[in-house]
Amino acid sequence: MKTPRMQQLAPGIYAYVQPDGGWCINNAGVVIGEDTTVVIDTAATERRARLLREEIAKVSLRTPNLLVNTHFHGDHHFGNAQFSPPATIVAHEVARTEIIEAGLGLRQLWPQVEWGETPLTPPTLTFHDAITIHAGQTRIELMHLGPAHTTNDIFVWVPESRVLFAGDVLWNGVTPFCLMGSIAGSLQVIERLRELDPVLIVPGHGDVGGPELFDANEAYLRWIQDIARDGHASGLSTLEVASKTDLGEFAGLLDPERLVGNLHRAYAELAGLAPGARIDVAAAFGEMVAHHGRLPDCHA
Repeated sequence: MKTPRMQQLAPGIYAYVQPDGGWCINNAGVVIGEDTTVVIDTAATERRARLLREEIAKVSLRTPNLLVNTHFHGDHHFGNAQFSPPATIVAHEVARTEIIEAGLGLRQLWPQVEWGETPLTPPTLTFHDAITIHAGQTRIELMHLGPAHTTNDIFVWVPESRVLFAGDVLWNGVTPFCLMGSIAGSLQVIERLRELDPVLIVPGHGDVGGPELFDANEAYLRWIQDIARDGHASGLSTLEVASKTDLGEFAGLLDPERLVGNLHRAYAELAGLAPGARIDVAAAFGEMVAHHGRLPDCHA
């Protein structure tokens, strides 16, 4: 386990960065106000969530009383029970539904991981479009902008400090993944996030960055659209497109096998499916494994 780090971004605002950002190794965040401590996401395993809780105790004298889950994937909420109770858990209304529906199924995908005790602890406070947390004088805006990484991504924006917690809609040094969301939707959401004009961005995986993360993620997603459009017009399957594609400038991104899943989503959109419409995720993941030659590595 590579050592996570608590990185101060502004007074009372921290990113908890877990290297190297691969499968199930996500980032979290902390915003400390005069009367409220907010945690943004937890971690995939009991051990990692306990460590996160210990690191928060070093920067906050108060036990966290609010916890935000940015979306329904287990690596961002399996550690919820380490904080709630007493923390109230906030998420998009669809995230609660899908957290309950998915359960702990992610654990079965990588049975070799030491998951520990991660009882399902879904959000108890949900919203549709936006909600504001007033942590004393600190304003924290939560917003949902449409399908992107999933159908239920939310963003945590601290306008006074211009810090954006982007969840898995933005990545740094790691291949974006839109199988359960939307390629086109992600591009639209990125444009709306640009308008916030953040100085610092905490991606869901990878190091803290700045506005350059918008450009990097957008470039990859537009490239996916381009190769999907060409492959679809030529009558090629997603696996055929993946096998003949040179990753080029994106070859250095972690978890490149996600290409196949992203192509499945791009093909669905080319076929006219609405952003975020359900497709056969299990079959697409199976093709991704076949293309990769084995199950992707998970070091959670």
